[in-house]
Amino acid sequence: MTTVAAYAALTAKAPLERTTIERRPVGEFDVLIDIKFAGICHSDIHQAREGWGTAIFPMVPGHEIAGIVTEVGPGVTKYRVGDRVGVGCMVDSCRECDNCKAGLEQYCVKMPIWTYNAVGKDGEPTYGGYSENIVVDENYVVRIPDGLSLDVAAPLLCAGITTYSPLHHWNAGPGKKVAVVGLGGLGHMGVKIAHALGAEVTVLSQSLRKKDDGLRLGADHYYATSDPKTFEDLKGTFDIILNTVSAPLDFDAYLSLLRTDGALVNVGIPEEPVHVLLSSVFGNRRTLSSSGIGGIQETQEMLDFCAEHQLGAEIELIGADQINEAYERVTASDVRYRFVIDAATI
Repeated sequence: MTTVAAYAALTAKAPLERTTIERRPVGEFDVLIDIKFAGICHSDIHQAREGWGTAIFPMVPGHEIAGIVTEVGPGVTKYRVGDRVGVGCMVDSCRECDNCKAGLEQYCVKMPIWTYNAVGKDGEPTYGGYSENIVVDENYVVRIPDGLSLDVAAPLLCAGITTYSPLHHWNAGPGKKVAVVGLGGLGHMGVKIAHALGAEVTVLSQSLRKKDDGLRLGADHYYATSDPKTFEDLKGTFDIILNTVSAPLDFDAYLSLLRTDGALVNVGIPEEPVHVLLSSVFGNRRTLSSSGIGGIQETQEMLDFCAEHQLGAEIELIGADQINEAYERVTASDVRYRFVIDAATI
């Protein structure tokens, strides 16, 4: 075992503090990654504060990891020392169920082993990217193309794939009208990716405060959901609505904005139950659905797509000693659009 520095929440809702954790030795098929940058995802905050239920502490969050390979196991064939790589939300899965065999490891029937707040096959808790390094099986590592700098690539390992996967699955592209609910860490990447795919993109946000940003990032239209007229004017408009916010919404109102056969896809997870009238989906074959990150192959496809179209995240780079302040700013929607930790400061 190797002792490394990390930032952890020692108990639920506690401020994160500098500590040390143990990393396993590099196994036959493992790569050791020197972490350069780690994004702060809202889900880090939900879990560190037990907003989604009982969690494992101490917790080292972070599943938007970009770094450099510094050691490989003897059986590794995909990576070499010096490669630029990333790790997203999962570090393993059963590899045997139909979903895993189909490249849908994120939907592993036995549950993926998450990058943090989980227990690995060795029985030890997993620790995430707010740390100096990480050891991961090569099959759950992706290559970061040279066209993306590591700092803006890090958030793509969650925010990028979480929006790319549903847009790809529901065939966003030319001739399709896509609405993105919320212009935050997820939403800003949803806008960029939907635009690059060729769709007509609309942002639905509480106010027009970020309108200039939304249009700059690729939106064709921008509406305030606080204005009741928005829901009257846009009724029956969209093929896909990508909901990126983690707060409860009036889902009946948003479902009314879909065309026949349209889909409202949720990638944000509220901490509270939500209410939906089935009459909102009857009559027009509307779909209320969800999407969770992407498989390893699709994540690599997303990174290659983003490199081709120069779609890095919009980031604010911070030192590790600013993590707790960043958490408060994320909950206050005071970031444009993703905090990224410079791991050299850990």
